[in-house]
Amino acid sequence: MSLTDLPGEPEKPSSSPLKKLLPLTSLLFIGAVLYAAWTFYSRYQDSQKAQQQLQEKQQEARKKTVNEVFGNGEIRFETFEVDNGNISRGDTAHLCYGVENATSVKLDPPVEPIKPSYRHCIDIAPKTSTIYTITATDAAGHTKSLSLPVKVH
Repeated sequence: MSLTDLPGEPEKPSSSPLKKLLPLTSLLFIGAVLYAAWTFYSRYQDSQKAQQQLQEKQQEARKKTVNEVFGNGEIRFETFEVDNGNISRGDTAHLCYGVENATSVKLDPPVEPIKPSYRHCIDIAPKTSTIYTITATDAAGHTKSLSLPVKVH
């Protein structure tokens, strides 16, 4: 009998190398799970950000197309011209205008009452050289003006 085999003392279990590795492998497993979860989460966030940027670009492209087709709501003069900018006294000329997104239009000096139109022409017969100014107003009260000289000799 050996000293370690004395009656009444329990046997000490032998410490195996597997039991020593168990806490370390548990920590490595938890670390790997956390790393995988972080990777999936960061890819998910990147995907969400890319999708949001794509939607913003598509919305901007739609807005640009709508503005090109329908205008952006600002007053826009399509035309403001006279067929002959140099006339003789007593002659007439055609003054044409076209305006978009306006609720009212005024011509100074007044020739006749005018209204918003895509294209409208009126006859003018100034007695002296005159600068005609067209002023358009939109529903929000914004105004825009253009001027056009007509020389009389």
